[in-house]
Amino acid sequence: MCRWPLLLLCALLPRAAAGGAGRPYPHRSLLDSEGRYWLSWGQRGSRLAFRLEVRTTGYVGLGFSPTGGMASADIVVGGVAHGRPYLQDYFTDAKRELKKDVQQDYHLEYAMENSTHTVMEFTRELYTCDINDKHITDSTVRVIWAYHHEDAGEAGPKYHDSNRGTKSLRLLNPEKNNVLPMALPYFELVNQDVPIPNKGTTYWCQMFKIPGFQEKQQVIKVEPVIQRGHESLVHHILLYQCSSNFNDSVLDHGHECYHPNMPDAFLTCETVIFAWAIGGEGFSYPPHAGLSLGTPLDPRYVLLEVHYDNPTYKEGLIDNSGLKLFHTTDIRKYDAGVIEAGLWVSLFHTIPPGMPEFRSEGHCTQECLEEALEAEKPTGIHVFAVLLHAHLAGRGIRLRHLRKGEEMKLLAYDDDFDFNFQEFQYLKEERTILPGDNLITECRYNTKDRARMTWGGLSTRNEMCLSYLLYYPRINLTRCASIPDIMEQLQFIGVKEIYRPVTTWPFIIKSPKQYKNLSFMDAMNKFKWTKKEGLSFNKLVLGLPVNVRCSKTDNAEWSIQGMTALPPETTRPYKAEPLVCGTPASSSLRGCVSVATLMCSLVLSGMLSSSRVWS
Repeated sequence: MCRWPLLLLCALLPRAAAGGAGRPYPHRSLLDSEGRYWLSWGQRGSRLAFRLEVRTTGYVGLGFSPTGGMASADIVVGGVAHGRPYLQDYFTDAKRELKKDVQQDYHLEYAMENSTHTVMEFTRELYTCDINDKHITDSTVRVIWAYHHEDAGEAGPKYHDSNRGTKSLRLLNPEKNNVLPMALPYFELVNQDVPIPNKGTTYWCQMFKIPGFQEKQQVIKVEPVIQRGHESLVHHILLYQCSSNFNDSVLDHGHECYHPNMPDAFLTCETVIFAWAIGGEGFSYPPHAGLSLGTPLDPRYVLLEVHYDNPTYKEGLIDNSGLKLFHTTDIRKYDAGVIEAGLWVSLFHTIPPGMPEFRSEGHCTQECLEEALEAEKPTGIHVFAVLLHAHLAGRGIRLRHLRKGEEMKLLAYDDDFDFNFQEFQYLKEERTILPGDNLITECRYNTKDRARMTWGGLSTRNEMCLSYLLYYPRINLTRCASIPDIMEQLQFIGVKEIYRPVTTWPFIIKSPKQYKNLSFMDAMNKFKWTKKEGLSFNKLVLGLPVNVRCSKTDNAEWSIQGMTALPPETTRPYKAEPLVCGTPASSSLRGCVSVATLMCSLVLSGMLSSSRVWS
């Protein structure tokens, strides 16, 4: 570490990634859009080390905020003034008033200033036992930053004006020790001049053909290709494996997803093989696994689904975004797969308005994992990364793992979920899933600012509760999800009968009188929801039987059926039913097995999506 009399000498040294103290910072992120503020960081035991490189000769500030704003934030301010370094621990109250912290928990290790930049290196404990400091965990951290052209004086730092911002990061992500070759071959799956409608939510689907490899390849890295300026427009990108029984005519045109006129070929694409979401960066597979391409079991055609989020209804947008896939013939030991777990996206996922907290659960059940794993890999599969997903009302997501009724360590969690920052979490240690295990995706929501029900669905104003598990070795299981029974939810608000057979969506209520001829959505919105009623409803929903999907890669279903009641303190009873649709259409419908009669009839009539449901 440079001593203070040597500051001028230090200023002449190159600003290496290793930092002034010669220790590495494995993570690095640009916090502003103009390349002025770089943050590097890394964990050192129970401490977190930071390096700031900022284009200013005044003070630099870094903080951690519960909301991304100045209120109730934990802040450190530092710089070099008249050749002497300084570093001060601050906090703000609920009114955003900046105050010096009596307990100084940030420790300066290095400081340098030259004619253009200020560089600071410092550390702090992950947990400081200071009520004014934020406890740093594996969850998302909303980092706030600021700088000024003047140094902080005795009265504290001057107002930073527009030189400020916020960015969500996971500060405790594991270090990536997987060094990849510099010149990997790659191919791109990128949309061409997609016109974005002036509406809030658009899903655009385009089918691509995988290059015709002469031998097996493995994708070992995937990067998003986001058109410059569209970083907030492109909310997520999913890549699905499709049927191989096509010709290249299916590649001619993209189409709006989930539209009645969407090509039938697109409906065969249900198996997710990769997912990227807003705020995420590139993803590298671990050294012993990769995504297989080029064999008869691998996809020849894939579907790229891009969700465009345009809340201001801006007109005239044209997008060219997608994915870049890096591949190799240096085959790794295992082929990787993806399992979608959680709540089957449906209007039967209901969240009342005005709730400061509401909890939903999606079950990947014991029976599903028992049957699929016993048939495919009785010794289990190994999860190495997880992507947790919800929408605007989401506040926290946990992926729980149970074995023989006993709760194990959380597989993944984010207690400070940020809709605009979603990426795969690398697990610190790979986790084994065995036959008969249970997985529960548990989501917390806040609807205090909403006057009407929130429904499960595709729009960002709808909700989801999903986990995507990256694992190896690949097995024939792509979806393991559930949805709570709807009829008992309706009985809670006093519904007695619905019109049968179900011919409309949403279906229509027959009695009692106050709901007669209303759709079930209108009836739920008509009910006078209070916080007390919402809490009672939440307790009911968490105890309801759930209908289960346990899907194979070819869109068929595993044959789980029967009722199992698990200990109420760890999970909920659930049920699964055999094929009950009983119509000729069932032979062409994917996803009709193992759902309740009502759900299945709605899928058959086209009133409920049975395929790709992620937003």
